Amino acid sequence: MSDFTVRVELHGATGKDYEDLHAAMQKAGFYRAFVATDGHTYALPTAEYAHTSNQDQFEVRDRAKGIAMSLKHWATEPWALVTKCDGQRAVSSKRLK
Repeated sequence: MSDFTVRVELHGATGKDYEDLHAAMQKAGFYRAFVATDGHTYALPTAEYAHTSNQDQFEVRDRAKGIAMSLKHWATEPWALVTKCDGQRAVSSKRLK
């Protein structure tokens, strides 16, 4: 299993589009927060997700993009960036717990 940080950018999207994306991504196991090495849970920036998978970064990218594309017909295809992590993330964001 590998950890990934995934960013999805929707072009010409509304706030509702991102709400729909967040719900669909969470249902597929992509989360908007992560547990840091200090044991606390932190929020990720908007449209970024933490994901753990047996897939490689290319498969995770295609899966995330497919989720975004399944929500509606976009004039410009969504962009997806996937970074494989070694389990250590540094973030300056809201601590959730």
